[in-house]
Amino acid sequence: MTTTIRGGQLARLLGQWHSLPGRHRSPDYAALAAAVRGLLSDSRLPLGVRMPAERELAESLAVSRTTVSAAYRTLRETGHLTSRRGAGSWTTLPHGHRVVTSGLWAAGDDHDMIDLGVAASAAPAELVPAARAAAEDLPRYLGSAGYHPTGLMELREAVAAGYRQRGVPTSAEQILVTGGTQQALDLVLRLSVPAGSPVLVEAPTYPNALAALAARRARINTHGLDTATGWDGEMLLGALRQTRPRLSYVIPEFHNPTGHLMPAGLRERLVATAHSTGTELVVDESWIDLPLDGDEMPPPVAVFDRHSRVVSIGGLSKGYWGGLRIGWVRASAPLVQRLAAIRVGVDMASPVLEQLVAVRLLDQSAKILADRRAELRTRRDALVGALRVMLPEWSFVLPRGGVSLWAELDGPISSALARAAEDVGVRLAPGPRFGLDGTLERFLRLPFALPPEELTEAVRRIASVRHDLDRTARPSWRTPAVIA
Repeated sequence: MTTTIRGGQLARLLGQWHSLPGRHRSPDYAALAAAVRGLLSDSRLPLGVRMPAERELAESLAVSRTTVSAAYRTLRETGHLTSRRGAGSWTTLPHGHRVVTSGLWAAGDDHDMIDLGVAASAAPAELVPAARAAAEDLPRYLGSAGYHPTGLMELREAVAAGYRQRGVPTSAEQILVTGGTQQALDLVLRLSVPAGSPVLVEAPTYPNALAALAARRARINTHGLDTATGWDGEMLLGALRQTRPRLSYVIPEFHNPTGHLMPAGLRERLVATAHSTGTELVVDESWIDLPLDGDEMPPPVAVFDRHSRVVSIGGLSKGYWGGLRIGWVRASAPLVQRLAAIRVGVDMASPVLEQLVAVRLLDQSAKILADRRAELRTRRDALVGALRVMLPEWSFVLPRGGVSLWAELDGPISSALARAAEDVGVRLAPGPRFGLDGTLERFLRLPFALPPEELTEAVRRIASVRHDLDRTARPSWRTPAVIA
């Protein structure tokens, strides 16, 4: 089903779209068409959305219908709008252009490369002692076959205790231990998303989630996040009601890649709307442990769940270490058992030793996470300082948590900049990787997980190649790399 945007909603997205006064003022229809193209390029207006009727939009914008008709005609001529008599008009890109987001790469071992493609930190100092202690715990399990499809009970209880501390009543039976958060998502999709099912995701969003959905052959719809303010509640809930997706994937805590934090009121309305539309909400809590500025965290989305519509996924990758492949699903106990049955056909169970290491780390979570947050605050401030000095034309909202900054560039150059930066030893994750349709070329995700001196040097190198892009085109093949 195609999502429809109402005239008032589009008017709010367009904001101050009129041409600026002056000698070279553009006609209003041209300014309106340019503003719509801008929304499409930023992915705030998704592709495949049915546009308002000309009369409705004219009334919402307080302009003549002739102006809207001319703007729509211009958009059709540039390939940004397709119309069919009796069916309306919907958004497109010229020549049907789309960018596939499922190409994953392997991180290289080139130590001269500053890798800003991965938003994850190195291991904490506590990892090695925890591994040694876990090895001492291992003999307790050596008398069994070692297969625990739902996970070790002591780890499930430790994860459940974390949810209870955040106000979500949870038993160990509601936890499934997985091989990282990505496997948690994959198992949920295997169970809940038959091929061709409609799903709803944010735009931008986590690239590997898009890859997992593509692997399930899901029919993906998107709703856009505003760079400055985050979720538009009316647009998000409207998209749920119109598309009635089988599943919706959201990242409410320090959203990847924008860093936004979903307000409590919208969380409650989101759960209620999902229940009314029969939608399963998959809530990715990968970043929930990383608030950086002491802000009070809103309640987890699962707090508002009364009908088992919310499935929460998380893991140790972002707060602890990505090399420890421990994740989990929090859901109803019957759903956990169904997921475990599917999991047996995938990899049987998670390694016992890694689960014991995770138990030891969670026992020390207060200190480990406090140290991690202090480290990330210092690194975030170093990145922000370097950007403001060396690339002052770029804009961004200071992320109050998580591990990355979503920068708006001074032109649609993200992919070209990523290619050029690799030539000077910096690996970047360009904006289109976080979208579905080849948009987001004016954006770039910049993680601040590396030491301050490396971040400063990375910005220096990026700035050194930025100003050559307008003069030099050097297309070449590139080997894809991991975005995490």
